Amino acid sequence: MKSDAIKRGVERAPHRSLLYALGCSPAEIDKPFIGIINSFSEIVPGHIHLRGIAEAVKAGVRSNGGVPFEVNAIAVCDGIAMNHSGMKYSLPSRELIADSVETVAEAHAFDALVLIPNCDKIIPGMLMAAARLNIPAIFISGGPMLKGCLPTGDGFAEVDLSSVFEAVGKVASGQMTESELAELERSACPGYGSCSGMFTANTMNCLTEALGMGLPGNGTIPAVDARRKQLAEEAGQQIMELLAGNICPRDIINKDSIHNAFTVDMALGGSTNSILHFTAVAHEAGVDFPLSMINEISEATPQLCKLRPGGDYHIEDLDRAGGIAAVMKELEGLLKLKAKTVSRKTVAEIIAQGRVRDREVIRSMANAYSPSGGTAILSGNLAPEGAVVKRAAVAPEMMVHQGPAIIFDSEEEATQAIMRGGIKAGQVIVIRYEGPKGGPGMREMLTPTSLLSGMGMDKEVALITDGRFSGATRGAAIGHVSPEAASRGPIAALADGDIIKIDIPGCKLEVELSDKEISARLAKLAEFVPKVKTGYLRRYAEMVSSASSGAVFR
Repeated sequence: MKSDAIKRGVERAPHRSLLYALGCSPAEIDKPFIGIINSFSEIVPGHIHLRGIAEAVKAGVRSNGGVPFEVNAIAVCDGIAMNHSGMKYSLPSRELIADSVETVAEAHAFDALVLIPNCDKIIPGMLMAAARLNIPAIFISGGPMLKGCLPTGDGFAEVDLSSVFEAVGKVASGQMTESELAELERSACPGYGSCSGMFTANTMNCLTEALGMGLPGNGTIPAVDARRKQLAEEAGQQIMELLAGNICPRDIINKDSIHNAFTVDMALGGSTNSILHFTAVAHEAGVDFPLSMINEISEATPQLCKLRPGGDYHIEDLDRAGGIAAVMKELEGLLKLKAKTVSRKTVAEIIAQGRVRDREVIRSMANAYSPSGGTAILSGNLAPEGAVVKRAAVAPEMMVHQGPAIIFDSEEEATQAIMRGGIKAGQVIVIRYEGPKGGPGMREMLTPTSLLSGMGMDKEVALITDGRFSGATRGAAIGHVSPEAASRGPIAALADGDIIKIDIPGCKLEVELSDKEISARLAKLAEFVPKVKTGYLRRYAEMVSSASSGAVFR
């Protein structure tokens, strides 16, 4: 056992003395040591209940002969961090989480890991660490929040956090009063769990299940459901089976399982952030998975679900309809069925039990919402290394669009212009210098996109950025433009009035400028000066790679 490094032999007497100080008995020292990496936090609604999940996991570990040791990882709530300097730390926290999990697991010689994430960056950070460490590991998320219910004149309206962001735009445009907004904000998030739509957290938890690193139900069982703690105890038991069989993450995370995850992603219409994160996970696992393969998967995969923000359903509805196993059953002909999972069953064996219970929430291949997947990679002279759009959340009339650029060099500038009515129908809003290096931290642009949606302009204007978008974003929002402005990508050469051409079905993003003109404009630019001079963000900006390669450290 790996933990023998801290407990076997005469020279390990000091180590055993410290283990006894923790309350370990001599009998326990002979058993496997299992690290329970818990991202519990009292500032993150998706994580405030994770102590209970960890207790259930530990009970499962003990029942199968292991000794659990709970340690904690940091967590950032993207919703609370949104639209201020705090969002600069959200994506960079992913690397901190991966590094800290590696550090504590190696320093204490854990034999195996149970990882307990729930929200946006914690899931990929822990997946990256699991692939890097390559010791037996299993994931158990905290589960999704229930949707909110807002009383109306004739009943109730289903609401969620994205409803509140969009309502800010309605207040700004006079369509809603501040008192109505106050009532909505008290109703949208009824309790703990990851925000209730197919936003980034739930996308990543569902895809962790599709990847094979979480047990069936990991992505969709609601946080408040008793089945969630039952699944957590099962995960604790199962890690001992994985350890006994020496089944490690890289036995599961490979080209086939990543293909399966992206196939499910396209069928669900998941967050564009999945591209960024799974590219990073593939990097850690040593898997070559270029962006071009994602478009191939998207073209071959029909969209079977329309969940918030691209539709009316929430994750609890997906769970009721059969969950990820049911979605994968519908996609059976597109999946790599021999792929392994932490259940020690193949994908084929798991989805044999899948059943669709609601054909509106999970449609058949023959009756899909769309013949192609929910996400597309765009490229062209404006994004030579690619850009990402959640086409499942784009209005039909904006799938192909051409218009003059209106340029902003920060999210704050764009937000102020939108709030004061400075955007005209037909324009293409460009927010640049918000990429991994330029931001730094590649902030999410949920506030400007939600304002536009709330004002009813999401069907009139497009927005492109070298930053990111929340999974809650809807509209013609194109992010991850690479290379970014801070790296002298073509987006840095744009000027007000340049004509930008968007063709989502054709996977094109272009500006009506010649290569010669773009190069001439870039040559005149002053050298990029980092916005942050001290601390972690300065180091992050120096080390981070392009969004097209997952924004991993070089």
